[in-house]
Amino acid sequence: MSHAPAPAAEAGGGSPPRSNAVVAVLAFAGIVVSLMQTLVIPIVPELPRLLDAPASDTAWAVTATLLAAAVATPVMGRLGDMYGKRRMLLVSVVLLVGGSVVCALSDTLVPMIVGRVLQGLASGVIPLGISIMRDELPADRLGSATALMSASLGIGGALGLPAAALIADSFDWHMLFWTSAVMGVVALVCVVLFVPESRVRTGGRFDLVGGIGMAAGLVCLLLGISKGADWGWTSGTTLGLFVAAVLVLLAWGWWELRTEQPLVDLRTTARRQVLVTNLASIAVGFAMFAMSLVIPQLLQLPAQSGYGLGKSMLVAGLCMAPSGLVMMATAPVSAAISRAKGPKVTLMIGVLIVAVGYGLNIVLMSEVWHFVLVACIIGAGVGFGYGSMPALIMSAVPASETAAANSLNTLMRSLGTSTASAVAGVILAQMTTGLGGYALPSENGFKVVLAVGAGAALLAFVVASFIPRQQAAVAGAQPVTEVAAQPAGATAK
Repeated sequence: MSHAPAPAAEAGGGSPPRSNAVVAVLAFAGIVVSLMQTLVIPIVPELPRLLDAPASDTAWAVTATLLAAAVATPVMGRLGDMYGKRRMLLVSVVLLVGGSVVCALSDTLVPMIVGRVLQGLASGVIPLGISIMRDELPADRLGSATALMSASLGIGGALGLPAAALIADSFDWHMLFWTSAVMGVVALVCVVLFVPESRVRTGGRFDLVGGIGMAAGLVCLLLGISKGADWGWTSGTTLGLFVAAVLVLLAWGWWELRTEQPLVDLRTTARRQVLVTNLASIAVGFAMFAMSLVIPQLLQLPAQSGYGLGKSMLVAGLCMAPSGLVMMATAPVSAAISRAKGPKVTLMIGVLIVAVGYGLNIVLMSEVWHFVLVACIIGAGVGFGYGSMPALIMSAVPASETAAANSLNTLMRSLGTSTASAVAGVILAQMTTGLGGYALPSENGFKVVLAVGAGAALLAFVVASFIPRQQAAVAGAQPVTEVAAQPAGATAK
């Protein structure tokens, strides 16, 4: 029999300080993990010298983390549903700490890539944290808490860039990883002290074949997307990876539909509310990441170009940081709108705000405050969008599948960000202008990327309009509790 989170919620409701501690610890852990996105950005140009390796090889310090995160997110979600979400959360944070220490001790390429892979394997923290909140928090806290946890993916990315730039400018580059290791240890200790283990589990046996199949398919797909520009989009390697991804994922889907205990329950995933939300998540992830690609570049390009502002990496990061704070501030607002109008409406409002932000950026590109304003507007929209997605997902799946379903949704967002990086790279590589004998992305190239970002946000609006409204009438708290109370074949452990 499935255990609904009601008892835990009631316990938590009787002890608000404990609920506050759970939310604070899980959100902090999510921000620490999301910092890994931007941790190495300030030193990427220097990595060939620092690691004594070609630039094409040191780029794997970024790519390896992306691939590891894509594989780990759904696997950790399923393992969390089966063996305990807190347990898998602790495993994820331990991997982050271990990866950070390996990177901090590295002076060559191979251990650096190994460490970055371990850091990427920690990416399941955010969906696991959302699922723990569903099981443990009282109904009146759940909406705002899951909104904050979901938005931590963007918060950490926004705050991480200036912090990483400041550390890289002031200390030896190894300090970046020692800092992330210390933050990971703090998160680990806090989880041990304050986060309870959920009683909602599915039990059963892990789908090893499904895990290997999904990992192989995702690696082929994301590797083709992330390295296609370097290898050539029509090269045999790139096209071969895309073909392999399609074939492997089709075979994986066939297996998942026929095995008794699948890694991903595709029948649940095919439910209209879950399917449409995941499709919208891809577009939202695309729209969010376009900002991160355009604004820092425009701020750092030489002023002699006529459209660059010639600022440092640190200044560019500081201009992005307010967007993370805005995402944090919009979490309770997002939850309030979801309670009143439903998370579907919150998502649609959020993506419209993102589209407006990109539209403004096309005409406001000449002053630092223009970029701060635009980043804050887009950050608010992303906060609304990210805050609504857990409620939409959790109100459509049983409690025993919460972590796996949230992990898949997180993966869809990551797929959107990876695609945004590839598309923006192609556009900026094709639309260039000359300066001092060097080719730079042109002003019109950046405007095209901004227009594509706005288009992705509008596409997310259209896709979200197909989410069934009757199931999203109330924010994450009430529908989640109702759905969790339904029998799901889970066993208590």
